[in-house]
Formats: sequence, structure tokens, C-alpha cells
Amino acid sequence: MAPQYAPNLRFRLAPLLLFLQIGFIIIYAFGTEIESNVKIDGTTFSNFYPEFQDVNAMVILGFGFFCTFLVRYGFSGSGFNLLVAVIATQWAIILNGIESWYYRGKIRADLRSLAVAEMCAASALISIGAMLGKANPVQLILISLLEVSGFVLNEWVLQTLLKVRPPNSIMLLHVFGAFFGLMLTWMLYRKGSEQRFEKEKFDRKTGLFSILGTVFLWMFWPSFNSVLVDDRTPGRKLGAVCSTYLALAVSAVTAAAVSVLSCPKGKLNPIQMQSCILAGGVAVGVSVSAVHQPWEAMTIGFTAAVVSTIGFRYVKTHILFAYQCHDTCAVLSTHGLPGLLGWLAQLLLQIRDCDDHATAIRFAIFQINTILITIALSLSMGIITGLLLKWRFWRPPQDKNCFDDQAFWEVYNQVFISEKMLSILAVYSDIKQ
Repeated sequence: MAPQYAPNLRFRLAPLLLFLQIGFIIIYAFGTEIESNVKIDGTTFSNFYPEFQDVNAMVILGFGFFCTFLVRYGFSGSGFNLLVAVIATQWAIILNGIESWYYRGKIRADLRSLAVAEMCAASALISIGAMLGKANPVQLILISLLEVSGFVLNEWVLQTLLKVRPPNSIMLLHVFGAFFGLMLTWMLYRKGSEQRFEKEKFDRKTGLFSILGTVFLWMFWPSFNSVLVDDRTPGRKLGAVCSTYLALAVSAVTAAAVSVLSCPKGKLNPIQMQSCILAGGVAVGVSVSAVHQPWEAMTIGFTAAVVSTIGFRYVKTHILFAYQCHDTCAVLSTHGLPGLLGWLAQLLLQIRDCDDHATAIRFAIFQINTILITIALSLSMGIITGLLLKWRFWRPPQDKNCFDDQAFWEVYNQVFISEKMLSILAVYSDIKQ
């Protein structure tokens, strides 16, 4: 199988990677500078670097191990995650720095811009989760470039037209990434996906590695939600960290309970669990600016876990049979539905805090326009990307080779190695005799 795909990677992946990387180097050489100020926006390097490291570990380790649950797709799940993340981050720094380049002649690079770029890359990794195992690395790179471009465009629209604060617009990455990926898997639907692909399965070893990714995501999610919170307001960053932790804790407990209740045998489903215990972090991340009390975060985490767990159990199958959307990592249940729930919680909490009805109505219209623009842009960019990737020039993997590392990696079979070792030992014993 592997030799059949070697020309695909040799004549498409290598030139694409070299072209992109050389292009990035040229752009950074002439248009980028490292911010030399010791203190930026009230934050010093020593204060911000640990949070940046948490976000970095979450994007690389968390999402990387999270995608290794498929039994024969471990190398691709983690390796392609790293490849896509670093390319998407470099591209996001350029796109986010266009305004700085226009006014200052240079793109400013600092820890904050790196953290924002990695969060943009996380939105691309969410989208790619829906296509996991069904696309080659060339397609994944193109998806990440177009998805990050669409997400940065969505940020610009929200911040320019609706005056949404940057942290609030960026945290919509869960909604944008989930609906972009859902539209993409609908556009690139493969006939026969209603029946599981031959290699679309998992075992104990890959499941353990995948749960390790969930643990990394769970541990670092408070930093992910609080990294962009304004530290000049006393207690806001601490509140974001505490709210995220409490929501994650409640969602873990609730997801375990609902998973047992929804299973016919009354057992925990590890794949369902690893996705749904993160729902509280997603939901409270979208609504973190409006959450001020611990019980609010815990209620959001509880509701998000229930919605996510039930969605994983029933919605994933329904959209596959009814709408032909084969969502491999269940990004709709893990990110999309909790993200929408977080938006709704923010809307209700902000309306509760309004002084009069006129202000509440204006804010409701404002919030509804924000989510509608985000969903519309994500669906539109997903359709455009899907139309581009339907071109046979990209040579997507055949159905029998989906979810298989051997199509892209030099994977040595243990049986083959064992036979070789036995033959070597046999020859060695003959020589001694």
C-alpha cells in the first residue's frame, strides 16, 4: 500500500512544505520584529511565559495525544497534529499582525502574539478532528491555512463592526472550528461511512494514549481560558482560572454519571468520557467574561457535560445518517454544542446584570449577531475549503486506506521484524554449528 502513496507525498507534500516555510522565512525576515519592550500591557515576561507554556503544551501534547485513539493511526494523529499546529501558528502570526504592519511597518512578535496564534491554530486542530483519518497531510495543511484565515477574518469582523473585545472574539474558536469541520466533512463525505471503516477502531493501548491527551488538556485548560484575560483588573484572571477549574471538575463528574446512564450495559465509555469531560472548559471559556460566581461556573460545567455526553451518544449518529456528516472526533459534541451553550450562558448572565430593558435588548441583539456572523463565516469557509479539496489533484486516500499510518509513514510490522529476527538467529546458529 505504502509505495502507491509515495509519489503523492514526494511530489505534493514536500514542495508544499518547502514553499510555505521559505515563504514564511522571507516574510518574517522583512516584515517582523520581536517586541523589545520589557513590559507590555502591564505584563512582564516572567509573568506571562508560564501561561504561554501551558497553552503550548495544550496545543502540542494535548491535542496530539487526544487524536491517537484510532488503532492504526497513532503516528498520523500525533505527527500531523504537530505539523499542522506549527504551520498554522506561523501563518496566524502573520495574519494577526497585518494591522501592526500597516501602521508600524512591522509585525510585532511577542509572547502574547504567539499565544493568540496558537489559539488560532487550536481552532484549525478542532476542524481537522472532524476529518481525522480521511485526509492526507497535504489536505490537512490546506485546511489549516484556510481555516485560520477564516477565523482571523471572523475576529476582524467582530472586533471592527461589533466592537467585540479580542478575548471574547478569540474564545469563539470552539464554535468556529466545530462548524467549519462539520461543513468540511459534509462536503467530503465518503459513501459507505454509515458502516464503520475497516480500520476505524481503537484498542486499550491507543485508548490509553488518547486519555493521556485528555489529561493534558484538562490540566492546562485554565491557562488556555485565562491567558488573554486583562490582568490589570484585580481578580479577573484568578476568577477565570477558578471558574474554569470548577467547570472542568463538575463536567468530569457529570460526564461519568451520564455516560453510565446512557450505556445499555451500564459501563463507562472511554472515548465518550475523554471527549465530554472537557465540555465544561469549552463552555466556560466562551462565557468567562460574564461568570463572576463559583456556582455559575459549576452550573455551566454541569449543563455542558450533559449536553456533550448526550450529543456524543445520539447526535453524532444522527448527523451521520441524516445529514451525511462523518465526524470522526465528535467535534460537534466536544466543542460545538458546549461552545453554543457557553454563548447562551454569557447572554443570559449579561442580560441579568443589565440595569434596564433597553440595554438588555441591545445587548441581546449584539450577542445574537456575534454568533450568527461566526457560524455563517465558518460554514461559508468550510464550503469553500471543501470545494477546493474535492479536486482529485490532492489524491485523498482510498477508503480501504483510511485511518491507516502505512499510507504516509514507514511503519514496520512487528510480525515482519520478528520473522527477520528469527531468520537471523537461525543463520547465526547454523554458522556456530
